[in-house]
Amino acid sequence: MSERFPIRSNRVNWIVLFAFFYFYSNLWTEALSAETQMSFEKDIRPIFKTHCLECHTGGEPESSFSLSTRQTTLAGGNYGKAVIPQQPARSLLFQMISGTHPDKIVMPPEGERLSAREVALIREWIQEGAPWPEKLVLDNESEPNHQKSHWAFQPISNPELPPVRKSDWCRNEIDYFILHRLEKEQFTPSTEADKTTLIRRVTLDLTGLPPSPEEVTVFLQDGRPDAYERLVDRLLQSPHFGEKWARAWLDLCHYADSDGYLTDAVRPHAWRFRDWVVQSLNQNKPFDQFTIEQIAGDLLPESSTEAHAGTGFLRQTLSNREGGADLEEFRVNKVVDRTKLVGTIWLGLTLDCCRCHNHKYDPISQKEFYQLFAFFNSAYEVNIDAPLKQDQDLVAQQATYQQKRQALIDPIGEPLEHLQREWEQKMLHASEHPAEDHHWARAWEVMGLVWGVKSGEGQQEGLEILKLDPDERSQRQRDDLLDYFLARGHLVDSARFKELKLGELARNLTALRNEFPAVSRAPAMREMQTPNQAFVHLRGSHLSPGIPVAPGTPRSLPTFQPSGKPDRLDLARWLVSDSNPLTARVTVNRVWQEYFGQGIVISSDDFGTQGDRPSHPQLLDRLARRFQKSGWDVKALHRLIVTSATYRQSSKTRPDMQEKDPANRLLSHQANLRLSAELVRDQALAVSGLLTRELGGPCVRPPQPDSVVMEAFGSNTWDVSTGNDRYRRGLYTLILRTSPYAQSVIFDAPNPSQTCTRRDRSNTPLQALTLLNDPVFYEAAQHLGRRVTRESSGDLDQQMSYAFRLCLAREPLEMERERLKELYHKQIAQQPADRTPAEKQDVAWTLVASVLLNLHEFITRD
Repeated sequence: MSERFPIRSNRVNWIVLFAFFYFYSNLWTEALSAETQMSFEKDIRPIFKTHCLECHTGGEPESSFSLSTRQTTLAGGNYGKAVIPQQPARSLLFQMISGTHPDKIVMPPEGERLSAREVALIREWIQEGAPWPEKLVLDNESEPNHQKSHWAFQPISNPELPPVRKSDWCRNEIDYFILHRLEKEQFTPSTEADKTTLIRRVTLDLTGLPPSPEEVTVFLQDGRPDAYERLVDRLLQSPHFGEKWARAWLDLCHYADSDGYLTDAVRPHAWRFRDWVVQSLNQNKPFDQFTIEQIAGDLLPESSTEAHAGTGFLRQTLSNREGGADLEEFRVNKVVDRTKLVGTIWLGLTLDCCRCHNHKYDPISQKEFYQLFAFFNSAYEVNIDAPLKQDQDLVAQQATYQQKRQALIDPIGEPLEHLQREWEQKMLHASEHPAEDHHWARAWEVMGLVWGVKSGEGQQEGLEILKLDPDERSQRQRDDLLDYFLARGHLVDSARFKELKLGELARNLTALRNEFPAVSRAPAMREMQTPNQAFVHLRGSHLSPGIPVAPGTPRSLPTFQPSGKPDRLDLARWLVSDSNPLTARVTVNRVWQEYFGQGIVISSDDFGTQGDRPSHPQLLDRLARRFQKSGWDVKALHRLIVTSATYRQSSKTRPDMQEKDPANRLLSHQANLRLSAELVRDQALAVSGLLTRELGGPCVRPPQPDSVVMEAFGSNTWDVSTGNDRYRRGLYTLILRTSPYAQSVIFDAPNPSQTCTRRDRSNTPLQALTLLNDPVFYEAAQHLGRRVTRESSGDLDQQMSYAFRLCLAREPLEMERERLKELYHKQIAQQPADRTPAEKQDVAWTLVASVLLNLHEFITRD
């Protein structure tokens, strides 16, 4: 052996052998690398394409998780990192496709599951480090690229007036667009309505009340060419303008005067926001300012009480103060509701779809929903002192009240302060560590519930006051916290509580408060001292937080550029920026909808890809651009619409258009519209002379059956208002969420727990029975009959004419007059002989008046 293979030769052989293996090992490594890359193309990519890419590629991937590149795949999405190389068991991607995720989440959620072989391949791929061919980008060819090019997301244009042949018909720019389309379809507009119809129409539309006979006479006798424009200007200055148009805004934010849920406690200050809306509209507050104050009035530099009260808009969410309610769960529900309201009211988008997953049709992701959510996540509910004019004496008395209050507290002094501070610390600790001591946890929970019921505040306010250094608290905050402590603070040290006679102090302070009524308050919002971190809520549950998110806006809309750390004020300014294409379009469309029964875009709550396309897109943009450039002048927009020839058309149906345009999308004539629930009642009270025209103030309870409120679960009662309050406008009627005013519900008032962008208009037998038999309408008929006989001293013919002018603003047709006279005489003849002529006349006229109040024409805007 040694002879044939000497040692030196053996060394050479070993070197040769080593070189051989070194050379081929490199080749093997390169081959293995090439084979691994090929396995991705051959084995992994087809799995992704078959099961994943439809949802997890493109600009808005589901759960913000994109499989487009290796980097996005490793980064993951709302749930966190999806792939941890060489650790498949810890990788969310593998957990979800294999069914081993702790929360039982399985992917794909629908359709065919991955086979055992496919799951094994993904596991092996992760185990090997998740190799991915360099520069390879996966894409789903079926991604709906049309989403971002959708018309509503494009910048607002400023189209020129289109050419028309019959230009003498046009009164302003609106008419050119309407006429251009009509002429294109070879149609003609309707003739202008007569002056009587016009004054009744525009008076109802702008003020919600009928014109008086005197107003009609003045208008009919005014021969000036601008008589109608003068009428419009007068109506726009009426204080009733704000009352009429506030109702539509309150529908949008689902305003109500109670909490909702089982207890449905009445909110003592809710009406202040309703009055804020009325006053803002009457002042013609620019819509951009109107928007900013509602979303972030408290964050404005040198914010006024009025601006801060505008944030009462954000207080229209439901509140659950029931024992055992999860305070955080319902706080989150409020924040979600506020996010949805902003999406619906200003953007015209169905953001609710994104709470649990990416929007299926619009380019808005679940992550972006929670970025909007983050703007409101650190706002909490408060009531602020907002004195009314009649509160001036109360304001002046506050100094005396504080002096007397302090005189009651001073004898106890430092021991009281020490005990209260101990209580505060324990309550704060319980709020942060609820599981440590169930007694204090329950005390904290009760504080959150009772604080809200006691004063209408949100459940967060008590905590925010506790967090403040005592020297930083306002006088009202110090007083409220002490009063609450005296009522429920005996848990700290009951013996010491008795020794200091704090129960007696509580009674004395209560008596003093009753002697000095507090100034009026208004619901509002404030920012927490320490902002809450917002997270994506996996599957919409706040108990399953995903990745953290910062405040932001959808990428498919114009760039959001905050002035510093993003807050609600930045969001509000972004909503009304000239670059935002949605807010102006959505707003003018809703105003248009009120005047014509349908918007230029019928789906006024959905400007997304599944919504309706505008019937006149250039007109919509022209109005939106004009609205912005006018400084968001609301009354100017109303004036433009109601002075157009389009608005002034007759509403008589046209046989030539019934078949060609049955929905009247081309606006060849005006719409015949049923009055809203509130206006039906307001009309009856107005023509009967019963209506109280006072503006603003606390809610009232007009007559309705006791059984209505008893049907609800809450403990509310319905004590019918007396005197003038009994006859106030429907706007001021108390709205209980669990049992709304029955008469309004019958006439299609919306659910006060949900936003309403467009009321339904139905025609039911129950409505007719209500008009005939409801105590409100019967009383109105009685007073209408008496008003006619009192104010019209002529014969029966003249009285019939006056009744028609009161109710319908016109003279009766001869046939109408004769039929009502016949009814009147029959009623006189059928009554007992022992009644006096005056009694017989009263009964007969009540029936005639009831007929007028039941006419289709009376409850319709022609």
